Amino acid sequence: MKFEGKAHKFGDNVDTDVIIPARYLNTSDGRELAAHCMEDIDPTFAADVKNGDVIVGGENFGCGSSREHAPLAIKSCGVSCVIAASFARIFYRNSINIGLPIFECREAFAEAESGHVFRADPASGIIENVTLGRKYSTAPFPKEIRDIIESGGLMNAVKK
Repeated sequence: MKFEGKAHKFGDNVDTDVIIPARYLNTSDGRELAAHCMEDIDPTFAADVKNGDVIVGGENFGCGSSREHAPLAIKSCGVSCVIAASFARIFYRNSINIGLPIFECREAFAEAESGHVFRADPASGIIENVTLGRKYSTAPFPKEIRDIIESGGLMNAVKK
């Protein structure tokens, strides 16, 4: 399982209220959340993102509240994975729980631009900026985490 898509780059401290504004938290329907994902930081994001695309973020991506709505909104938009310089810990855990792969890699963020194509392999920990022809290394996902992601989230993995 590898993930590949066009990057949408955001900066540091993208919090959960920016990912999915609180005014839309009256639903947990992924499609409805996806329609409003990132709209306060990039009003065209939900319309522009394509299945398989990648979000690249800076330091402390997903900071703020502990709501699972944020990674669910991202995943429901069709984003295949998030690559960031660092993640808020609760966002990291919530992302894995709902089956959204996330990779920490400061170097990938530093060289990324929106529109670059990225490829990420959770088994090897290799992230590629295909556009620049650059490879970066991060910690590979343990098999148990890969199983959760491949199952579509923790609840599906437990059911198996």
